[in-house]
Amino acid sequence: MTPAALVLVAHGTRSTRGVQMIATLAEAVPVELGAMIAGRDARAAETVGIASEKPWVRTAFVDVLGPSPSEVLRDLTAAAGESVPAVVVAAFLASGYHVYRDVPREVAESGHPEVVVTAAMGPDPALAGVMLMRLRAAGWRPGDAVVFAAAGSSDARARQDIRRAAAILSEYLGSPVRIGYVATGSPRVRDVVASLRDSGARRVFIASYLLAHGLFQQRLYDAGADGVAEPIGVHPAVVRLIAHRYRTAARELVQARVV
Repeated sequence: MTPAALVLVAHGTRSTRGVQMIATLAEAVPVELGAMIAGRDARAAETVGIASEKPWVRTAFVDVLGPSPSEVLRDLTAAAGESVPAVVVAAFLASGYHVYRDVPREVAESGHPEVVVTAAMGPDPALAGVMLMRLRAAGWRPGDAVVFAAAGSSDARARQDIRRAAAILSEYLGSPVRIGYVATGSPRVRDVVASLRDSGARRVFIASYLLAHGLFQQRLYDAGADGVAEPIGVHPAVVRLIAHRYRTAARELVQARVV
């Protein structure tokens, strides 16, 4: 059985570091799946049809740069000429316009006959765990105020996801967090930092709910906080999360074939 290809779809960025981070994630996922193939979870591997080989992995982007998901999907053709089934993993931290509109439109435009699209990566406890680690590395200590910094969205469903993600991080920290937005929505991160200082906070840290370095992360460094956590980036927990999304969706493809 041909394993389903994994198409990792992310926000487009002009940041070289951001593009490299997505490429590194894409390279790491087959290694994680390979550990499963090697016997750590052989039964699950057989279920998704990858017991003997790793899937093709491709990256695609919405906005700014390509290739687009539709271009990548149209190019997924085996040597015999047939389309390779595909799992599109939505590497977004909230389910906004890209997840609900852009990615489905791209899949439809590709004409690919066998595609499953995953849910967004966030909110998820695995991401909160990485954010906590990044905060500690930035110098955060219990008692310090925290701003949960997200890119923002005009989509109400995305804003709800952001609130859920902030609640998970708050639980991990054992203290409240305040949400601030970098690009779309209010309050803005800088304003939240200033408000916390006005309320008596001695030290204020920013927890970055961004996947990669770029313009938005740079704006966080300029927001007046005492410390800024690095983006979520490449971490084993993130790789496992993507692999889990792939495995779940690939299982759906296998079951659909059986039916």
